[in-house]
Amino acid sequence: MKQSQWYLPYLFLGLPPLAAFSGLVLKWTGLNSKPPVECNENVVLGGASLLDSLLHSDAQLTSIVNQAATHELQIIFTQINRDEKNQPHFIQHDFRLDAHQYFDPASLVKLPTAILALEKVNTLRSLGTTRNTAMATGVAYRCQTPVPYIATSDSDSQNSVGNYIKRMLLVSDNNAYNRLYEFLGQRPLNERLAYLSYPQVRIVRRFAPCDTAANRHTNPVVFYDSSSHILYRQPAVSNPKSFDFPLGRITKGKAYKAGGKLIQQPYDFTTANYLPLQAITNMLRAVIFPSAVDEASRFNLSAADYQFLRHYLQSTPHGSRFHPFYGKSYFDAYKKYLYYGRDPEANARPSLRIYNIVGMSHGYLADVAYFADSTYHTEFMLSCVLYVNHNQVINDGLYEYSSVGLPFLCRLGQVVYDYEISRPKHHQADLSEMFSTKSTTTRN
Repeated sequence: MKQSQWYLPYLFLGLPPLAAFSGLVLKWTGLNSKPPVECNENVVLGGASLLDSLLHSDAQLTSIVNQAATHELQIIFTQINRDEKNQPHFIQHDFRLDAHQYFDPASLVKLPTAILALEKVNTLRSLGTTRNTAMATGVAYRCQTPVPYIATSDSDSQNSVGNYIKRMLLVSDNNAYNRLYEFLGQRPLNERLAYLSYPQVRIVRRFAPCDTAANRHTNPVVFYDSSSHILYRQPAVSNPKSFDFPLGRITKGKAYKAGGKLIQQPYDFTTANYLPLQAITNMLRAVIFPSAVDEASRFNLSAADYQFLRHYLQSTPHGSRFHPFYGKSYFDAYKKYLYYGRDPEANARPSLRIYNIVGMSHGYLADVAYFADSTYHTEFMLSCVLYVNHNQVINDGLYEYSSVGLPFLCRLGQVVYDYEISRPKHHQADLSEMFSTKSTTTRN
């Protein structure tokens, strides 16, 4: 694959990347427009009746469901039924799903960023680069920070696309995300997502106090071989034109803190990252079940890339064998909100694997997950976001994550799991691929 193929879809359309992207979004952007519903052909929309019944079957869930508007609650529950050939078929049930209901996606954006970083590395293979190639980041604009090249024999300590992805997926590392956002460039990142049928998504910010203009500028990047020779040099890149924002002006809360001061007005999210719950659910499904996705929307990844992503989506910090996260501060439920509630003392079910991505910021708490249980031959997907900010002040750090949000997500995962393991199925799912020794030993 040649480097130019990162932009190839737009060239096939006879348009430069910018023009192609603009054409895709022009039809629906604006205050009064409605983003398209993303749904693959083999996904049946099952409505809300089953999910609504489950939510009202447990008092701990019902207490939040009865205040669903206050908590801006959105849920997607996807049942998976295998046919006689073990092919998956999906039935989606949702609760208050609304792409117009903005929520801060926080670290959910790390999954598409990781995927597209792997895609881009693949375009550079002719130069000798892989996801394990040493990577250095320079500076060329304000609000940028450098990561110099350091030769090391410790593969886990090397700065590389692969290790940045491990840090993002295992413990939701923000600096790792920033480095891959910069490697991709703001406009190519969003144009690629638009081409893959995600035109409403906006990933336009680092996790750093950079303004909108600074986030349009991304750093120079250099890749080195094992002898410290340069394999690839990427210059600093600037997005010449800001993106529009699908929902128009978005404000939240009644006040916010900035620079130690309380500002008595709502916080403005208009130019923040935007990733609807349906979109990130579809992205995770495309990683777990690539053959079930329409070919035009399928990620350009190798079988090894998919295996790599799946391994670190389901691994725990200790179970991953990635030594930077062996410390006690990174307990095994660190990034498992659904079912375990991020409880440091939680006892993991040996037969259960949860492949997931989470978000926690500005009072929003989200988890998007695929569950697979080898004992009960059960699998399903569950996505949820809720808002836990009783005082309606943004950035004061006084959010009810531990007292309200995490207990709800924990119980939600358990209730749906208990239902699914008891649900009769016409064909028993063969989940050996999800539990193979090979899938648990992916380290490169």
